Amino acid sequence: MVRYILITIYNMKKQLSLLAALLLLSVCTFAQQALWGGANIISPEINNDNTVTFRYLAPVADSVQLTGDFLPTVKVKTQWGPMDAPGKVNLTKDDKGVWSVTTSKLEPELYSYSFIVDGVKVTDPNNVYLIRDVASVTNVFIIKGDKGSKGDLYSVNNVPHGTVARRWYDSPGLGMKRRITVYTPAGYEADTRTKYPVLYLLHGMGGDEEAWINLGRTAQILDNLIAEGKAVPMIIVMPNGNAAQEAAPGESSLGLVKPTMMLPKTMDGAYEESFMDIVKFVESNYRVKADKSGRAIAGLSMGGFHSCHISRYYPNTFDYIGLFSPAIMPNEKATSKVYADFDGTLKKQMDNGYKLYWIGIGKTDFLYKSVADFRAKMDAMKMPYTYRESEGGHIWVNWRIYLSEFAPLLFK
Repeated sequence: MVRYILITIYNMKKQLSLLAALLLLSVCTFAQQALWGGANIISPEINNDNTVTFRYLAPVADSVQLTGDFLPTVKVKTQWGPMDAPGKVNLTKDDKGVWSVTTSKLEPELYSYSFIVDGVKVTDPNNVYLIRDVASVTNVFIIKGDKGSKGDLYSVNNVPHGTVARRWYDSPGLGMKRRITVYTPAGYEADTRTKYPVLYLLHGMGGDEEAWINLGRTAQILDNLIAEGKAVPMIIVMPNGNAAQEAAPGESSLGLVKPTMMLPKTMDGAYEESFMDIVKFVESNYRVKADKSGRAIAGLSMGGFHSCHISRYYPNTFDYIGLFSPAIMPNEKATSKVYADFDGTLKKQMDNGYKLYWIGIGKTDFLYKSVADFRAKMDAMKMPYTYRESEGGHIWVNWRIYLSEFAPLLFK
């Protein structure tokens, strides 16, 4: 009887050991699938002729579409009026359940895209490269192209690289600690004597201190321009323009909150009034040229609005001003002293003198008319400026171009 019990226990142990081994094998197999992404699907695949093939495994899906900023645009209605949005194209399914489509030839550029599976927008599981724009997350890829092309300028090349840091500063004007992103050029840490000029680069509505460094490819653009001798080495400060925020969503004491376009204190003057808190922090913590000739300010959309009003509210502070697809006039409900006497303070800025006032706008941008009206005002005042009109609308494709053209003009 005892022998029977011992044999039974032995067999049970063997079965348990086998079960454990099978479970371990299952876990390892699952882990490998998770690690390697399951099926070996290449997407996107950049072909030799610069066409791009996209693939998505969805055997039971009824439809899969691709949307991206390389497709023809369509007009959509927004609270700000009609705006350009990426179009869509249908994918075709093969006998293995893989949907695919190949684009026409694409020019060198940084592109973003998503899939739409049975009406639901999803990211590409075979592409780990993602960028967040406000509350939307999309995949990205680069077609590099020849040296000097946009794709080459936006790429990490074999050149000296600057440093990107996230710093916290005290803002007495806003009553909180806040975060900024700072790019210092290659050699800044090793060179303890040279003082550098500073470009304050501001994001648009819904953005934050992560926008320009991620979507704008600021570090790559400046690394490459400086290495080619096209831009002087400079520090670039990318603040958070949302006066109610400590930092980008997920990077503050609020935790992992959902990003949103509209926040309290948006474009109400509080940010402009407190902007010198940022300048004081930078000039106290970095080796900079702390005078008008060593300061530039530029921004896109809401950041262009901020750049316009900060530079005239502090009319003898910046020698270089850049407005990229800017909003211009404040909301009628905004009563801050920052927005008082617009024409008078603009004239004072002109009379104080500056070296460059640069304006860029796309031909189909929804802010095109407001920029035209602002230019007419400047023309009537005989206020000098440089104007750049590009194709397309209110999009990052244009803003990266504007930065790559504006930066080489600075501090010369």
